[in-house]
This record gives sequence, structure tokens and C-alpha cells, in this order.
Amino acid sequence: MKPHVLVAYPLRPRQMEELERLYTLHRLDLASPAGRDAVLAEAGPVCTAMVVNGHVSVDGALLDRLPVLKLAACSSAGFEQMDLAEMTRRGIRLTNTSDALVDDVADAALLLMLAARRRLIEADAYVRSGDWARKGMFPLTTAAAGKRAGIVGLGNIGMAIARRCAALGMSIGYSGRNPKAGVDHDYFAEPVGLAAWADVLLVATPGGAATEGLISAAVIDALGPAGTLVNVSRGSVVDETALIRALREGRLGAAGLDVFRCEPAPDPALTALPNVTLYPHHASGTEETRHAMARLTLDNLAAFFAGKPLLTPVN
Repeated sequence: MKPHVLVAYPLRPRQMEELERLYTLHRLDLASPAGRDAVLAEAGPVCTAMVVNGHVSVDGALLDRLPVLKLAACSSAGFEQMDLAEMTRRGIRLTNTSDALVDDVADAALLLMLAARRRLIEADAYVRSGDWARKGMFPLTTAAAGKRAGIVGLGNIGMAIARRCAALGMSIGYSGRNPKAGVDHDYFAEPVGLAAWADVLLVATPGGAATEGLISAAVIDALGPAGTLVNVSRGSVVDETALIRALREGRLGAAGLDVFRCEPAPDPALTALPNVTLYPHHASGTEETRHAMARLTLDNLAAFFAGKPLLTPVN
């Protein structure tokens, strides 16, 4: 008999086919608002695992409907909408897929950094509009080599960003809760000190309540009018009102953003600014990485049902 799995968020089509082949699925993701109760009533007594995503809220009310649940296999890196403390209290394990997206997110951070500092979007429009022929050479921009890259959050993604920045000839500094053992980069206890040191501040820290507004007005001001802010973490980490004001007033040189406070409809005051380069929360958005994320979700489920150690546990 196949194990029962609640699907609160679907995987990619190929992995969904495998999921359907291996397990008896209860499709909460396909249920209408009126039909959710029926799905949960059927799934609650039998589903020891569920497939979720960072877009799904997992709180005490949902967990009350799933009394035998022991695993939530999350197909994304982020899980801010999940009550991890309550899940841990109930003995429910959580896995995520951070390990699968490291390289693509780090690549996107560099993409945004270079595009913002070299004014790629403006330069593209300058060529397309004919201004190059009419007005002459585009204004000079700023090099990456020889500059200082400050990384907020030196986890796996932060380390991958650091390696890429070092390859460009940049000096590396970082901030975090504690210095990292075996890391030679300059350590700053607070982001404001790191920002004052850096030419580029790259944000790769987890989201959630603990990092809400971490990149404050003071941090942005410390980065200064020649500085660049790059955010590939979560929109909640940056004080977006302060960011907009600083970009508009020239107190921050430029920003490259993959994430926003309000998604998928960011503040028009932000999107109208010429000195910000925008990406639609797509840093991990390659075929290869999204396949790997779905595959890792399946592999965590397989390990759970085989009684083996989880591959990427969060708690």
C-alpha cells in the first residue's frame, strides 16, 4: 500500500508524475476554498508527510487538522510562513531545498551587481533609442575590480557570492551573528559597519522576523551615494521606504533587487526609479535548479518513508 502524502503546493510536472506513482496523494493545492475542509478531513488521519512551498502558510490551525503529520517537505529555500517553533514542538520535521539553488542565486547576485553598477538597463535603452548616435558616448560607470563587496549573511549562498566576487578582484567582508570559523574575510558585527566599509552590499541572509528591516535607513546611508545595494534574500530584510528615499535623493547610488516587500506588484515608487535594476524573484529560476529543487523534495520524502536520515533538515 502506498504511503499517503498531502500536497499543499505542487512540484514540477515531471516530479508530480513521480509523486503520483509513489504515493497516494491528497491534493489540497487543487481544492477550492469550499473544498479544503473535505481534503483535510480525509488526509488528516492518514498523511504523515506533506509537500509544501514557501508560499504556503503552515500554522497551528492547519497542523491541528493533520494529527499524524511527521514531515513537511518544502520545495523552496524560504519557509517564513511556516511556524517552525510549533512544528518542532509537535515533532514535525521540516526540510527545504536551499542546497539546490546556491549557484544560480549567487550568479543572479553578480548579475544584479554588475548590471546596476554598469547601468546596463539604461545603456541598453541608450542604444535602442538612437541616443548613442545623437548624443555620443554613454557616461562612464564604475569597475568591480578593486572594490569592496560586503555580504550580509555568509551561509552557503553568501560563500558562493564571495567566491564570485573574489574572482572579479574584489575584497570581501561580511556580517552575521558570529564570525565564521576558517573564514579569512573581514568580519563586521553589524551591517551598518559593513556598509560603511563596502562599495557593494549584497544581502543573502534568511528572511523572517529575526531579519525584518535589518538593512535599515542607517545601513543604507552608511553605504552612501557611490554604493550599490543588491538583495537576493527577502524583501522584508530591507527597509524599502528608506531605500526608495535614498535612491531618489541620491544618497544611495544604485540597487539591484530580486525581491521586494510587495510581490508580485512592487511599489511603483521603486519601479519608477532609473537607478534600480529589477528581477522578478527569479534568482533560482533556471530549468536545472528548479528541477534539482523538486528532485531534492522527492528525495527527502523517500528518505523519510525509508526511515533514513533526511537530506536537508531545517529542524
